Amino acid sequence: MSEQLPLLVELGTEELPVKALPGLAQAFFDGVIAALEKRGVVVDKTGAKPLYSPRRLAVLLPGVDTEQPEQASEVFGPYLNIALDAEGNPTKALEGFAAKAGVAWTQLEKTSDNKGERFVHRSVKAGAKTADLLGDIVREAVAAIPVPKPMRWGNNDYGFARPVKWLVLMFGDQVIDAELLGVNSNRFSQGHRFEYAKPVWINHPSDYVDALRTAHVLVDADERRQRIVGEVEAAAKQAGGEARITDDNLGQVVCLTEWPSAVLCSFEQDFLAVPQEALIETMEVNQKFFPVLRGGKLTEHFIGVANIESKDVAEVRKGYERVIRPRFADAKFFFDEDLKQGLAAMGEGLKSVTYQAKLGSIADKVQRVAALAEAIAQQVDVDPAQARRAAELAKNDLQSRMVNEFPELQGIAGRHYALVDKSLDDLSPDDRNAVAVAIDESYQPRFAGDDIALSPLGKVLAIAERLDTLAGGFAAGLKPTGNKDPFALRRNALGLARTVIESGFDLNLKKDALINATKLLPWEHLVRKAKLTNETSIAKIDETQYEQLAEEIYDFILDRLPGYYADKGVPAAHFNAVAELRPASLYDFDTRLDAIGEFAQLPEATALAAANKRINNILKKADGAIPHQIDRALLTDPLEAALAEAVEAARGDTDEALLHHDYVKVLERLAQLRPQVDAFFDGVMVNAEDPAVRGNRLALLKRLADRFGAVAAIEHLSA
Repeated sequence: MSEQLPLLVELGTEELPVKALPGLAQAFFDGVIAALEKRGVVVDKTGAKPLYSPRRLAVLLPGVDTEQPEQASEVFGPYLNIALDAEGNPTKALEGFAAKAGVAWTQLEKTSDNKGERFVHRSVKAGAKTADLLGDIVREAVAAIPVPKPMRWGNNDYGFARPVKWLVLMFGDQVIDAELLGVNSNRFSQGHRFEYAKPVWINHPSDYVDALRTAHVLVDADERRQRIVGEVEAAAKQAGGEARITDDNLGQVVCLTEWPSAVLCSFEQDFLAVPQEALIETMEVNQKFFPVLRGGKLTEHFIGVANIESKDVAEVRKGYERVIRPRFADAKFFFDEDLKQGLAAMGEGLKSVTYQAKLGSIADKVQRVAALAEAIAQQVDVDPAQARRAAELAKNDLQSRMVNEFPELQGIAGRHYALVDKSLDDLSPDDRNAVAVAIDESYQPRFAGDDIALSPLGKVLAIAERLDTLAGGFAAGLKPTGNKDPFALRRNALGLARTVIESGFDLNLKKDALINATKLLPWEHLVRKAKLTNETSIAKIDETQYEQLAEEIYDFILDRLPGYYADKGVPAAHFNAVAELRPASLYDFDTRLDAIGEFAQLPEATALAAANKRINNILKKADGAIPHQIDRALLTDPLEAALAEAVEAARGDTDEALLHHDYVKVLERLAQLRPQVDAFFDGVMVNAEDPAVRGNRLALLKRLADRFGAVAAIEHLSA
């Protein structure tokens, strides 16, 4: 067995792109291992992971074989009829093959394939030393790193994410000679740019992490992360609050620092009058600071993370406080000016802002959404007048100075303005708050994994907004193609579906909500923009076309659901069983899925699913019309009579449950039919010679299949 030694590869660079750094490190790590394993070199990866900091990518493997295994070779030569003449002597073809292999032809072996017997040269040679392969391995791994826009430096014709400054390549305690991107390998790493600006001697790969820690570089990103979280949380506790630490902000700070040190800072309390989301956005996105909250409310404290342990922390603090003050001052100015204008007044400007060339202005869209919100509210026990009013204000903040500066505050800014806008003074405090919250929640879910709107009014607005977006997008010919989806129709479709399903709103999406949304569109403008023939007019946009468009959008929404339900652990077979019925209500769709999930756990489920599949196949092959009713006089076989009696009893027992969408009760009752179904198929010939008997038996099976099919196409549960 080959001996193993630790391997260290460190590629030192100028500061690497922050957001790309973890991916670059992972690709380098994977690339080195893949290049080793491709050559048959055994690698011990126990505990190994990508190591990196802003100025380096490193791979540290605890054990790598010192040499390749023996390399077996098998080279096929000419067939015997070509290799030997009539007397059995070698031809020039065989002599040439033997000479190329470096052996006498008599030393060659023979083998056979489907074309006959032929000569073959088999050999085994010792594997190469891993040390001799490492130069090529590292070059191959670096070349495989996905760098979107390589940077070139000097007069070189090669490039990388950032200029390369040094290369450490050690196998055991030996330096492996190699050249990569203009630098030669050695055992000298580099410490912290400011706190240890000198080479760091690496005596052995196992010393690497500790040697860099001594040089004020935490090369293990997990160690940096733990240090940042610990110091930030301690600083926040000192300020009497809790730090807001998001994964994205933390991840970027980890990639910006080699020796992180938290600094507690503060700003003037007057700025707290500004919506906290604007201040938090500035701190996190622009400066990578950590806000300090107390009870969910922003305080005047924040925490910056320096890349040094400063001897004068007060100066670092002043610098951090100085850098955010202008942005905060701008935000306060924008907010104060918006308050002077008022939310209702902002809406006037929406008339001059185009939503989409074929669909009119944002003001036009607002009126469509308001009409939809009012209609939906009536169906879900929400005040329709309040829904219309909230919808008519929901887009006004797009004309605010705050949203112009902070686009991500759409809806959030509107909520703050609605809480103080004089146009809402006629509302009670609770109703004003409900309208304000709904304006904000109309945008939810804002991104994958985000919560849906929580308030009933917010849910109504979120649904109405997405209905109009989808209907308008499809009518205007903006249906997504490939990866292109400029109006985010896929995201809107999933957001609509999630809101309806998770809210428990039993809306008739296909035959009601979507058709209403299509009818509200500016069809005269759409037809004119489509440049259709002169004979085409608004009169020709009839109910059938509304229904066709609604069906197309409904199918588009259903196409978003397999992934959604897969994430919830719903098997694809269960989803397909319900999707085949295309229930008009997504809440009903979800209810049926739950029922299928419970049915699938019953011992009778598999057999009944298989039987239902068999029944459907029989019915598809039936010639002529199948009777709607069973003629009891034709039930000559006791087994078919027993099944007919059981089916009719089950249908009677499940009528009420089906009416109230109690699908679990329906399927549990139908599961009791298994004995009669099994006995029928074991003892009754469906395709009897007598056409009347055959038709009667088909009618019986159809009665059974129709009742199962009223819940789901359970045959999908059969493998």
